[in-house]
Amino acid sequence: MSSRNYTVRPGAPRPFGATPLPDGVNFCVFSRNAGAITLCFFSASNDAKPCFEFRFDPHQNRTGDVWHCFVEGASPGTLYGYRADGPFIPARGHRFNPNLLLIDPYAKAVSGDFIWDLTRACGCDSADPLKDLSKAEFDDAAFVPKSIVVGNGFDWRGDRPLNYPLRHCILYEAHVRGFTRHPSSGVEHPGTYRGIIESIPRLKELGITSLELLPVQEFDEFENTRINPKTGKSLTQYWGYSTIAFFAPKGMYSSAGALGGQVTEFKEMVRELHAAGIEIILDVVFNHTGEGSELGPTLSFRGFDNAIWYMLGDDPRYYKNYSGCGNTLNCNHPVVRNFIMDCLHYWVVDMHVDGFRFDLGSILGRDQKGRLLENPPVIEQIAEDPLLRHTKIIAEAWDAGGAYQVGWFPGGRWAEWNDRFRDDVRRFWRGDAYALRNFCTRLAGSSDLYLRDGRKPFHSINYLTSHDGFTLNDLVSYNGKHNEDNGEHNDDGHDSNFSYNYGHEGPISDPKIEMIRERQVKNFLATLLLSIGTPMLLAGDEFRRTQGGNNNAYCQNNETSWLDWSCAQRNEGVHRFSRRLTAFRLAHPAFRRPEFFTGGDASFNALPDVAWFAPDGTTPDWARLEQTIGMRIDGSKADIIADRDDNDFFIIFNASTEPVRFAICPPPDHARWCRVVDTNLPSPRDIVERGEEEILMHQDSFIAAPFSLVVLLSMQP
Repeated sequence: MSSRNYTVRPGAPRPFGATPLPDGVNFCVFSRNAGAITLCFFSASNDAKPCFEFRFDPHQNRTGDVWHCFVEGASPGTLYGYRADGPFIPARGHRFNPNLLLIDPYAKAVSGDFIWDLTRACGCDSADPLKDLSKAEFDDAAFVPKSIVVGNGFDWRGDRPLNYPLRHCILYEAHVRGFTRHPSSGVEHPGTYRGIIESIPRLKELGITSLELLPVQEFDEFENTRINPKTGKSLTQYWGYSTIAFFAPKGMYSSAGALGGQVTEFKEMVRELHAAGIEIILDVVFNHTGEGSELGPTLSFRGFDNAIWYMLGDDPRYYKNYSGCGNTLNCNHPVVRNFIMDCLHYWVVDMHVDGFRFDLGSILGRDQKGRLLENPPVIEQIAEDPLLRHTKIIAEAWDAGGAYQVGWFPGGRWAEWNDRFRDDVRRFWRGDAYALRNFCTRLAGSSDLYLRDGRKPFHSINYLTSHDGFTLNDLVSYNGKHNEDNGEHNDDGHDSNFSYNYGHEGPISDPKIEMIRERQVKNFLATLLLSIGTPMLLAGDEFRRTQGGNNNAYCQNNETSWLDWSCAQRNEGVHRFSRRLTAFRLAHPAFRRPEFFTGGDASFNALPDVAWFAPDGTTPDWARLEQTIGMRIDGSKADIIADRDDNDFFIIFNASTEPVRFAICPPPDHARWCRVVDTNLPSPRDIVERGEEEILMHQDSFIAAPFSLVVLLSMQP
């Protein structure tokens, strides 16, 4: 068959997707229950009518459940989509509709050079609760994304993933658009992958090792239909946790255009980050898709084989919703499991990324009925996959269906976001009663969570803030959330923030309140970067970025979410403190231990690898002591893998409202205690430069100011 200079041959049933070859492109897609599949080419991204169509012959173009053809004359840049015909029986879980153009699940890019109207893929009136029972009779091709054939050519200049050992990493969570979209960023290409490239000097100056990006796989940022009640402006899907094409970098983040240029620009970003010594980690959303509930649009998976891709309810018309977003991917179905593995392989092998953070990762542990498995196949496969062996895999170890697996996420080598660290550290510095014991456990690597199953301290991803919640500045400025601009009557977002405003809600010019807030920000930063485990810093916390008390800014594509880089100048003292802290952590293996502390009985004359002290130098009475603690770390053999020693450290944490005199245990033989950090002091004395450590006049005691953290290290005279 030929048309418009295209000649079609049977093609090959692998690999999936559109694969360019010297004389054409091989197309391959899965559908078990479709009766017919049609491939469509388009001349432009908003065309309503295809310029070429080919209906697959089930005898010549189907192998098992795989439909395939080779189109001679097709090439990179070709715009295409599929139509799948079959039973439309929602009561049996089937929702085939040949009127709707479908995105290839393996598409490497989709057209993003115009605003899609995905409501056209929903059927009829969205206000009708029965609309999913009506089969849409109109053609939606003009309003939905087209898949794009992408070539393999790119000059990587010898680049490979960096794959730093996790214990040597400092993660930095950021949003591609928000990082440079604010006018204060000063970049030529704000809000894009290229804007990230232009900002590499800032990342290097801060000293982080690994950039963790919120979702960059293609999503519809205009799916949100709410209005900001204050401004009347439309809200968006800003964060991106609503994926519609898992292999495709988001086109609107590309300064090179969204007709394939997004793939090249993403690769350039990875290559330049690696050249600067910075890893890239992607936040991936394999728990659900942007097709939503039964009332959502049919864009891809639902149209190809709804009953395979999704967990369906006892009434197959409806979806199980462990994601809180309308649907749940059927992750442990063999077809879906292979899709997830193919996707991860693509981002590692073809796009050179260094790791993944799995949003609502517990969903990957559910079977096709939604039950949590003891040994989930996809989780174990990811952990043991040979191509991913050195790739970072980080789980958000819970989901919206009630699963909570922090400390016992299955699969062996998985790291986890440790929300226990977040909450216990917040409660201690807020001055909560009975918070001290848990605080010390978090400082020491959370052995209560990770020692029992053979994992290491670095498997705990320690964080105090993330995209989801208050910024660090807002944590010390607001007692409650202020999400009114989200159009949900302030009912969205977390209520248990363990925050405190120190006497006034929001910004204030009172120097006393501002002094306490800044000191607490430094206390949080120092606690995060000096705890055992892998720290993750939220972008902008290093210079006190604010979201005005909004702790759920998922829909705010505006100055609420964008980083205001002028804060770095206004809060230069905190910014400097952050930079010095990252350098201090990376210079001292005592804070990057590969093993847990062994502990033991402590006295001033016989100390284990870690020891805890009350202010008077005695062993703490954990039942009585609440807001002050001293921690002594033995730096000998701090890195047993590299056989490397470090200094000894004595760290004082005073969350009380009063100054406290701490007795200090003797330093090692012939050494002296020197002050490195005292958050009570103004910049630059709050953390000194290397080589400028101040020898204590009194080696046996130190007075810690209220709300302060002090770090002493031993040095030979």
